[in-house]
Amino acid sequence: MAKRDYYEVLGVDNGASDAEIKKAFRRIAMKCHPDRNPDDKAAEEKFKEAQEAYEILGDEDKKSAYDRFGHAGVDGNSGGGGGAGFGDVFGDVFGDIFGGGGGRGGRSGPARGSDLRYDLQLDLEDAVKGKTVQIDVPTMSACNTCDGTGARKGTSPITCDTCGGVGQVRMSQGFFSVQQTCPKCHGRGQIIPDPCGVCHGQGVIEERKTLSVKIPAGVDTGDRIRLAGKGEAGAQGGPTGDLYVQMHVRDHAIFVRDGANLHCEVPISFAQAALGGELEVPTLSGKVKLKIPAETQSGKLFRLRGKGVNPVRGGATGDLLCRVILETPVNLNAEQKDFLQQFDKSLAGKSKHSPRTNNWFDGVKKFFDNLTG
Repeated sequence: MAKRDYYEVLGVDNGASDAEIKKAFRRIAMKCHPDRNPDDKAAEEKFKEAQEAYEILGDEDKKSAYDRFGHAGVDGNSGGGGGAGFGDVFGDVFGDIFGGGGGRGGRSGPARGSDLRYDLQLDLEDAVKGKTVQIDVPTMSACNTCDGTGARKGTSPITCDTCGGVGQVRMSQGFFSVQQTCPKCHGRGQIIPDPCGVCHGQGVIEERKTLSVKIPAGVDTGDRIRLAGKGEAGAQGGPTGDLYVQMHVRDHAIFVRDGANLHCEVPISFAQAALGGELEVPTLSGKVKLKIPAETQSGKLFRLRGKGVNPVRGGATGDLLCRVILETPVNLNAEQKDFLQQFDKSLAGKSKHSPRTNNWFDGVKKFFDNLTG
């Protein structure tokens, strides 16, 4: 299921200040924290969702990336614990209740990096025929300088002396006893006394990757392509996540896609509809001739077999369905209007020329007869 907008999760506007964002999170956290709602899965999920939203919107850099790129710009940063300022606001909320801090995290070890999503906008022609595109993806990658350890070359992380490497400490006050993430090592169980000068002890750096993506012929909105190992770098040397490229096909000026079929409307003149003839109509593979029989009515549907889409998952190629629409002439001069009036008089009282009109009037007469009878 797609993630909700982070501003919507916290119930604030896009232009909300840092103080408003913090206040909104505190309100949700006070209401939905698991320690206040034991065995309430709904409250726990709402708390986690709000926590993830605040980790992004409470950090200036991550908020900027989210505002520019949406979830694709920050998915690797969310849910990992510890957006800027998160520990402070968490302590503000639960310090008075539980003796400082909250949360239930355990010691963090090597973990797989988050998957990323990239929304790709495609023209219909490229979606139907396939194309190779270049995309720029904002992501967090393992720092090459320290090989992802976060420690300066020649040094190593050491065991945290506050939690003894467990990553958690227990706080007690009165009847309450709460296990919380270690405030010194932030749950890692280790601290870095001499951080890497490039990643500042994080083990990852933010960068933009340019990737080549081969779009197969026949994709449609909602389809996605998985690029294994092109997502977020894993924590503490863990494996890299994947990148999912989500397809969004733009509306077309002529064609509307319906699965493997394409639809279009073709305007024709009164003379073409009455006398018949041939029209040139476009397809995605070039122009073709469409034969219009005499006495064609507006709305008539013509099928051009095999001129649709070859589905990406296989199956028969679709058709192009052309609906002819009778176009009423505009901007007529006096001579043209007179000609049409004379023509209309020549048809008056002759039902054979207007079978649908006569059938309609017969139906109307029968309807009113039934009402009055």
